[in-house]
Amino acid sequence: MINIMDLMNVIFYIALIVLVIALIVLVFRALKTLNKVDRTLDDLNEKSSKLDGLFHIIDSTTDAVVGVSDRIISFIAGSIENLINRKKVKKDE
Repeated sequence: MINIMDLMNVIFYIALIVLVIALIVLVFRALKTLNKVDRTLDDLNEKSSKLDGLFHIIDSTTDAVVGVSDRIISFIAGSIENLINRKKVKKDE
């Protein structure tokens, strides 16, 4: 007759073998997925590096527009300040 401990050992070892096989399959699938993600990231980096020139042009244009608008605003503010100072000088006299 079969001993219950021997039966439990056999069941445990079979379950352990199934678990090891399942883990091996999951590891291979994870490696495939990581390779696909790696290729996708490489492609994304390559495409974004092609757009760096465009972003540099946009940045330079923005800086130029900001410089011009600062000059215009400082000219307008200076003109208004001169008008206000003239009125104060006339009132003081």
